Amino acid sequence: MTPLRHRMIEDLQLRGYSDSTQTLYVTAVRQLCEHFDKSPGKITEENLRDYFLYGKNVKKWSRSTSTVALCGIKFFYENTIKRPWPTLLFIRPGREKKLPVVLSRDEIHKLLRNIQLLRYRVCLTTIYSCGLRLSEGTQLKVEDIDGDRGFINVRHSKGHMGKKDRNVPLPQKTLELLREQWKSHRNEVWLFPSAGHGGTSMPYATKPVSKSSVQAALRSALKTTGINKKATVHTLRHSWATHLLEAGVNLRLIQVWLGHSSPATTSVYTHLTEKAKTMAVKSINELMNDL
Repeated sequence: MTPLRHRMIEDLQLRGYSDSTQTLYVTAVRQLCEHFDKSPGKITEENLRDYFLYGKNVKKWSRSTSTVALCGIKFFYENTIKRPWPTLLFIRPGREKKLPVVLSRDEIHKLLRNIQLLRYRVCLTTIYSCGLRLSEGTQLKVEDIDGDRGFINVRHSKGHMGKKDRNVPLPQKTLELLREQWKSHRNEVWLFPSAGHGGTSMPYATKPVSKSSVQAALRSALKTTGINKKATVHTLRHSWATHLLEAGVNLRLIQVWLGHSSPATTSVYTHLTEKAKTMAVKSINELMNDL
């Protein structure tokens, strides 16, 4: 590891960035250097301009790819080697106006019923019924469950600055499933411990189940059920929020339970509810009837 790379990782750690974000940002700088076959100290501002034009016009970077590249490179030059460049302030990733994929309640039930292994079925059921992110679901600990109050304490939820805990409602049915799942391994720390070879190490596992294995279980169930939507584990979270909104739950409450800092982020679900669309059309028709 080069001294500059090591220094950047330390800078990221000092500012509280997650391990996954550290990896993304360091990779962004490495890819920049590989593109020009230069060390980062020899990259010029004109090089930066050419690189982001190349990403936009040739590679057709998505907004997320462009954002990661910009944030990682900007962090390195401004914080690690103290070289702020106007070009980095000028670049703006294009906006994408894509609505997230949402599954109906029937599709959710069908999907979860077709997940074969208990640990994956309960993990994905918990992710859906509590509106969790994949990493939040897989890393749940026994101590996070407040069965008496009916809440899950989600620790250090997403966001590199000022990570916060939040409480989300825990349905009674989900609590019963979690207890059943825990009895299958009785690990003292993790609700979903890493299975290891044959699952024999689950009671003593020191790590939670891998995110990739949970994702694979969902993909397998999607094929089995024949649901032809580009759904991921995160789709369960989108679907939960949409279903709550359709059921009349206040948008502000949904925002808090999702851990969104801005109501604008949560408001996207108002565009996804079929009931909302139906009621809006009904209201429009009633207005027109009076004309």
